[in-house]
Amino acid sequence: MTTITSYVMDGRRPSPYGDAMAKPGVGELLRDWRARRHRSQMDVALAVSVSTRHLSFVETGRSRPSPELVLAIAMELDVPLRERNTLLLAAGYAPRYTETSLDDPAMSRMRASIQRMLDAHDPYPGVAIDRAWNVVLNNAAAVLLLEGIPEHVLAPSLNVYRVCLHPEGLAARTVNFDDWATYLLGQLERSIIVTGDTSLVELAAEVRSYPDVARLADSPRAREWDDPPLLIPFEMAAGDQVLSMFTTLTMFGTPRDVTLEEIAIELFFPGDDRTEAILRGERPVAASV
Repeated sequence: MTTITSYVMDGRRPSPYGDAMAKPGVGELLRDWRARRHRSQMDVALAVSVSTRHLSFVETGRSRPSPELVLAIAMELDVPLRERNTLLLAAGYAPRYTETSLDDPAMSRMRASIQRMLDAHDPYPGVAIDRAWNVVLNNAAAVLLLEGIPEHVLAPSLNVYRVCLHPEGLAARTVNFDDWATYLLGQLERSIIVTGDTSLVELAAEVRSYPDVARLADSPRAREWDDPPLLIPFEMAAGDQVLSMFTTLTMFGTPRDVTLEEIAIELFFPGDDRTEAILRGERPVAASV
């Protein structure tokens, strides 16, 4: 790989335009998103009220789109806000969407609202996650699920995919691992398709290398249910008991900030009376959850 140091050592000076020239243009990016969504040029052109010829010129770099056209195409293709900013920058325009840290004072009301929702859900587990499913907020009940998990599984950040699928994580306690892992892998694949995020591709490669996950590729996915559930439950061994829970995902309805668009709130609910009694402390377990 060429670095600034190598240029200095052989007497050449780095070009200030090298990085910019290596990056794909807005036309190439738009064409990639259209292909991801399996949409034809004519279909998209009609939807955003431009000619197919003009859209073709935009995608091949012969025409520079206006910021309004970039955003219209991005909206039609359901491109996430983070990637819409990337499209605007590639076209030579300023980003339109802010990305505000949850720790920023401007986010204090949103952060407090999320935490209030999670705390109100206690004694049932609840977490707030970003688009890579890293946990950004949680309630006390969620912490109890992680007791005994090695630190290296929880680091560098607490990631739902990693902690649920790692052999030293919750995978060792998950009674219906094949069903739960298949659901999680499906969610991860959908996130990759929706966002095109390379970090999610790397995460998928990591979790697919775990032995129990790799085994799923060669095993039948269907489970013979005696009493088929309405939802795929998360069944976790807790001492000599089994906790059965289902989850819901809630997202902000009208986000204009990248951070808010990428946050989802996952709440766990008891799937049966036994689990509800245990989570409420009304029924003891032989070992700590």
